[in-house]
Amino acid sequence: MPEWHELPLRESDPDIASLIAKEKHRQMFGLEMIPSENLVSLAVLEAMGSVLTNKYSEGYPGKRYYGGNVFIDEVESIARERAKKLFRVSHANVQPYSGSPANQAACFALLDPGEKLTGMSISHGGHLTHGVAVNFSGKYYSSAPYVTSQDGWLDYDLIEEHAKKEQPKLIFCGATAYSRVIDFKRLGEIAQAADAFLVADVAHIAGLIAGGAHPSPVGHADVVTTTTHKTLRGPRGAMILCNGNPSDPLKAAERSKENLPTLIDRAVFPGLQGGPHNHTTAGIAVALKEAATPEFADYAKQIVRNSKALAEGLLENGFELVTGGTDNHLMVVDLRSKNVAGKEAELLLDEVGITVNKNMIPFDPRKPYDPSGIRLGTPLLTTRGMKEGEMTAIAGFIAKTIEKRNDTAAKERVASDIKELCSQFIFYA
Repeated sequence: MPEWHELPLRESDPDIASLIAKEKHRQMFGLEMIPSENLVSLAVLEAMGSVLTNKYSEGYPGKRYYGGNVFIDEVESIARERAKKLFRVSHANVQPYSGSPANQAACFALLDPGEKLTGMSISHGGHLTHGVAVNFSGKYYSSAPYVTSQDGWLDYDLIEEHAKKEQPKLIFCGATAYSRVIDFKRLGEIAQAADAFLVADVAHIAGLIAGGAHPSPVGHADVVTTTTHKTLRGPRGAMILCNGNPSDPLKAAERSKENLPTLIDRAVFPGLQGGPHNHTTAGIAVALKEAATPEFADYAKQIVRNSKALAEGLLENGFELVTGGTDNHLMVVDLRSKNVAGKEAELLLDEVGITVNKNMIPFDPRKPYDPSGIRLGTPLLTTRGMKEGEMTAIAGFIAKTIEKRNDTAAKERVASDIKELCSQFIFYA
């Protein structure tokens, strides 16, 4: 047996081992507040680092193009069944490599090239894959995005008028930077009236839905796509959920709502992907089991409580929030009243150990790479055990960093206070 295969990473590749250790330290002694990030359990990490990564498994359980998949079939079947039970659907595909490929598969399944889709404008809180011109969704399909009202809220009457005018074949709903509850029922009615498929991208709020902290789109949307690594607290992967009666995924199927399972499965494989990442599938299965527990429901609700406390703290410190607050796990801060742009604020906060991302606000007068706002949220901090009191303190840290941005000593004090706070909430020893 070759000697190299038994060496631990710190011996076989100390450069990479050192960088992993540094990143772990950064995560533990800083405040990670990007709302699309979280911390997975040790069980998920173990599944992700397993020998399942060695196996090729093109196809689906019972219908593989490679031999030797008897145990892989069981892993994937467990993941699918757990997803179906947790989200109350009849079909789940757990093979998409991530959220963008999942949305690509939904488009591939439901649209012909050149047909029209509409989704929330990225500058108003939507996602690249919902029809942005530089993305596949805007290049291979006709795109007519809808926008929010001036105050950043979704205006469902305006969306209805937009759908009547544009007559899209597919409507995306869901967002990456929208802080309010989404009315999936109303959107389903709008899509039905327009004779369009409704695809709900719940990548950000899937964990809140699973935990009963946000309404579910199931029953209103035809297809639901989601990542598994945000509020759902799993590995970096994705799922596509729907109802219907699956037939042989390798056979042609009419593009109808009854055939959605077959359309989706054929779009993922062989339409867009080859072999699934089996170690990720196992990690998804573990995360779905965790998400079905009462403890996870408590966690999802605490995310929202923490988010509201953080929003209140920021408002009390003179910040302006898009829509004036939050109902979910995130908020978008309009920094114009603080005379600082989003890019500068992101860098300033990073200096003291607070990680956020610059973000556009609705009708932003600035450019996308130097916008007027920042986006931040509470999923990861909640995973670490922080609660409302810590959120109030963090709002103060953010305010002091922005307001004292030219005071080196003040920023050093904030950085020290953040390290002290984080030392009380170490997640990975």
